Amino acid sequence: MDTTERARLIRAGDRRALARAITLVESARPDHRDQALALLAALRPGPQALRIGLSGTPGVGKSTFIEAFGLMLTGQGLKVAVLAVDPSSARSGGSILGDKTRMEQLSRDPNAFIRPSPSQTQLGGVARRTREAVALCEAAGFDIVLIETVGVGQSETVVAELSDLFLLLLAPAGGDELQGVKRGIMEMADLILVNKADGDLKPAAMRTVADYSGALHLLRRRPQDPKGFPKAMPVSALASEGLATAWEEVQTLTAWRKANGHWDRTRADQARHWFEEEVRQGLLSALTREPQKGLMAGLGDRVARGELAPEAAAAEMLRLLGRA
Repeated sequence: MDTTERARLIRAGDRRALARAITLVESARPDHRDQALALLAALRPGPQALRIGLSGTPGVGKSTFIEAFGLMLTGQGLKVAVLAVDPSSARSGGSILGDKTRMEQLSRDPNAFIRPSPSQTQLGGVARRTREAVALCEAAGFDIVLIETVGVGQSETVVAELSDLFLLLLAPAGGDELQGVKRGIMEMADLILVNKADGDLKPAAMRTVADYSGALHLLRRRPQDPKGFPKAMPVSALASEGLATAWEEVQTLTAWRKANGHWDRTRADQARHWFEEEVRQGLLSALTREPQKGLMAGLGDRVARGELAPEAAAAEMLRLLGRA
């Protein structure tokens, strides 16, 4: 299939073509990379979806929340794409990719599309080509793209560089909650949603919301936020409670950022970030090819034998690259 036909099918909302296109952009083969770049160029400029990043602590119920939240959105006539990044094994490189089975109802919804992707060796909770997968989903006409990260961590803030809003999902009664999530990711969150606010856990959830609301007031206000944001609020994915209120807050924040110019500036800054990141990744890939690979191996052997300090070897490698 040529690029023009592939782009036409994606714009027409063909799910099979979209799935195959995401597989294409995730491929590491050089010929596939050329085809992926041609496809992405053919789809520009395209429509813009609302990109929502979502992370959370293990066991918080991210999949349950996404399914309930997604079903609520599709019930309003919106088209929702879910890009779920699964952790890859450090030994085998494999991933379970079980998100579609955990979102059984949403996966059958004609207005929803769920795509699990392996994180591979990429840090930051997202796969290297997640941003390009988002662009493909936008071209396919989805109104909202939910980006579910691997799981909360210090490097998880990368998702903020490819989303318009970042939701942090937490569970109540998790012990010392304020120490359970580090300041870095808290500063990136636009909404902190305390899940499982139902039944016996509801009082604990409300205390957790109060704790985080107090902590958020101590953080310096960001220029892209109106008064009152970021904020913490309770939700129950299981009972579908608080989801509509959370969606209203998302819409309020989105409208304010668009009206005040922050939306476009953030998108521009993100585009620059990913350009620089692509250059960095390209340089690292170049080091795995000859003659750079041989130079790296030789200097690495000298470091292993104790003949060179790692810092001196790195400086020498950069000097040799500068002469190439």
